[in-house]
Formats: sequence, C-alpha cells, structure tokens
Amino acid sequence: MRVLVINGGSSSFKCRLDDLSDHPLPVAPPQPLWTERVDWDQKSSVAALLEPVLKSIPGSVDVVGHRIVHGGPKFRDSTPLTPEVRAAIAKEIEFAPAHNRFELEAVQAVDHVLGSGIHQIAVFDTGFHSTLTPDAYVYPGPYAWLEQGIRRYGFHGINHQYASRRAADILHADPASLRLIVCHLGNGASLAAVRGGKSIDTTMGFTPLEGLMMGSRCGSIDPGILVYLIRHGGSTAEELDEILNRKSGLLGVSGISGDVRAIESAVDSGNQRAQLAFDVYVHRLVRELGAMLAVLGGLDAIIFTGGVGENSARIREQACASLGFMAVKLDAAKNAQPAADQDIAASDSRVRVLVIRAQEEWEIARECHRFALARH
Repeated sequence: MRVLVINGGSSSFKCRLDDLSDHPLPVAPPQPLWTERVDWDQKSSVAALLEPVLKSIPGSVDVVGHRIVHGGPKFRDSTPLTPEVRAAIAKEIEFAPAHNRFELEAVQAVDHVLGSGIHQIAVFDTGFHSTLTPDAYVYPGPYAWLEQGIRRYGFHGINHQYASRRAADILHADPASLRLIVCHLGNGASLAAVRGGKSIDTTMGFTPLEGLMMGSRCGSIDPGILVYLIRHGGSTAEELDEILNRKSGLLGVSGISGDVRAIESAVDSGNQRAQLAFDVYVHRLVRELGAMLAVLGGLDAIIFTGGVGENSARIREQACASLGFMAVKLDAAKNAQPAADQDIAASDSRVRVLVIRAQEEWEIARECHRFALARH
C-alpha cells in the first residue's frame, strides 16, 4: 500500500511517500520512498504550491493521509474524507484559522491532480485527546457552552501520540506503565499529560490559542483583558483575532521575532525585551509543566519535541531546572541539537528527559495503515 502523507502546517507543507506492507509497522519511521517540503506564507494559493509537488511524485499512490487540525466535536478518529467530513472541516475554520482552510485546499488539490476517486483519510490533531474526561474538557462557564460544542479539544495530538509511543520504545517500557509529559514546542506549542498511553490533560483547548506562550500567539490570558479592550479601545473581533494569534507571544513581547533562535541571539546581544520575552516563555512553560505533573500524580519522563523542543538546549535546561527536586538530571541536556532521538538524563535520574524528533508524517502514515487494515 503506497501511502502519501500531506502535513499542512501554518508555514509549510511536508509530504512523505511510503510503501507499507500488511505486517505491523515499526514505531520509529523507516526511510521513506520520497519526501518533499514546501514553505509558504499563507498568502499564496495552496493549489499553485502543491500541484507541481503532487505531479512530481514517483509512481502511483493508493491512499493519501492528511493532517487536519480541527474536526469539531463529531470527528475525532481518523476517517475517510467524505463530503460530510469535508463540510465539518470547513465549519471549524474559524477555530483553527491558520490551518483548516489550507488543509482542505490541499485535499482539493489531490482531487484535481490524482483524481477524485483516490482514497483520502483525515487524521485529526484533536483525536489523541479524545480520551480527556469531562472534568478536563468542560469549561466552567454556562452549561449551554458545552451543548454548543464549546469545550476543550486539545491539539498537536498526532505528534503527542507519536512521541509518547516512541518514548516507551526508547525506554523499553510498557506504554501502559508510563506517566509522561510531552512538550511539543514549536511556533505553536502545547503540553500533554499522558498516562498509560492516553492523553489525560493538555494545555490547548477550544482553539490552538489556549495554553503556553508561543511564537506569535499569546496563550492563556485573563479574558477580562479582551472585555477591557472592547469597552475602552473599541477593538473588533477581527482586530482581537489578529492581535492574539499573530501579534503576541514572543513576537509581541520582544518586538523582534517569534522565532526562538532570533530571541536567543538577541538575548546574547543584551536586548532587554528579548530577555523579558524569553523569561516569560520559560516561566509559563514551567508553570504548565507543574500543572501536568500534578494531574499525573507522578512522572517517569519528560519529552521535548518540535522545532524548539528539539533544538533549544537553553529552554530544555531552564524549564527542567525547577524539577530538580525530582532528581531530573540535565547535564546532557545542555548539549545543542541532538543527532537523533535520545535519552538525555543521567542514568541515576528518577525522571528521564527525552528529546524526540517530531514525526507527524510517519504517525499519519501509521494511522492510514491501521485504518486500511481495519476495513479489511
């Protein structure tokens, strides 16, 4: 089964082609048949960007798997991209504005280039968090909110699922025995508390805006701020959306960039606003780590993944320093970018610290494989 994966993010589309057998698949990804990545700025046409890439694929394709950020309350498990599912994805565009519309356009590009008869599967970023219990996903507002579908969904689930599975593989442990905190840190960022291989809490909620401070997103803030800005500043919904999603976070505080590499470079040059942005980022990360730890009631390993989690030794070290009381040893974490997935905690640590490469495309391929086998 030749599976093409299209992973549409807020700034790139990553594609991967595998030829998968009927046998159980490895946890870590094998060498793909073909890969391609195209960067973009959300202003160009997805069709113009992707169609040349799709035409360059070597050989045939049997199944196409797509990362879809938000499927709403109804669609959480991987599912064929029927007209009903596509309509649900379109309905949730407002709640994942940097993703859903463009991912749907990628589905349509596949229709155009590879034919509308090809089997396409949606793999939802919210799916891994479908195991959250009501006490974790219900907001403490009017009960009518819940009836309207206003609840916590969680995101980055595809990589949270992969990273927790890979952690068990690295540690040679039964996933059912592990308590993990997965730190997916990139331009978007979220934590997940994973017990027994299942998500029991996470920092993102109804939209990908809740939780940690991010590159250009504010994360959780006092909602009274928004009421204040509406009453006293005349802010519109569109203006607030622009501020909260694209002019806040590291970019908003530093005034320099939402890229951690640029922030760290500016810190080293003595820029005080960059230092403030970095300090706020780490403080909020530590605070949320503590919350996940409390929900788990103990911890076996912390996982860092995503572009920032994998590449910023400074953030790894400072974030985990507060957990020294749990014998988290970070001498090796001071090393820069690791060459591959690795356990970077000392052998006598009670809590392991892992750096695991994000492998969303492979996890989507695994989901397509699982789904196809289940149907047969």
